[in-house]
Amino acid sequence: MKLAVLINEGPYQHQASDSAYQFVTAALAAGHEVMRVFFYHDGVNNGTRLTTPPQDDRHIQRRWSALADEHKLDLVLCVAACQRRGLVDEGEMKRNSKDAHNIADGFRISGLGQLVEAGIEADRLVTFGD
Repeated sequence: MKLAVLINEGPYQHQASDSAYQFVTAALAAGHEVMRVFFYHDGVNNGTRLTTPPQDDRHIQRRWSALADEHKLDLVLCVAACQRRGLVDEGEMKRNSKDAHNIADGFRISGLGQLVEAGIEADRLVTFGD
């Protein structure tokens, strides 16, 4: 089965990202294809490389980055949600005259068209968070 996943909540204020990560991990282990994970609203905060949780806590961003690297997952952050929350990649950094970028490895910024495409092409679009 071809799956797409939508995550609407940030990494530490809600269970959505943890649940989505566990779902994607289990789906991949069961042989399903995960064509895209789209982060929207506060969910884009999962993609900042500046997250530094306490050492005894889980590092959600690092988990997503490692999973993307291992399985060649497409982790997409909504560009409008990123702009509202101060997340920029190198292209947005230059375009908006910022002095740094903060997108973690394995993530990329793109528009809502990526979510629409995932919803059309996937057999199921599974949503986590409000």
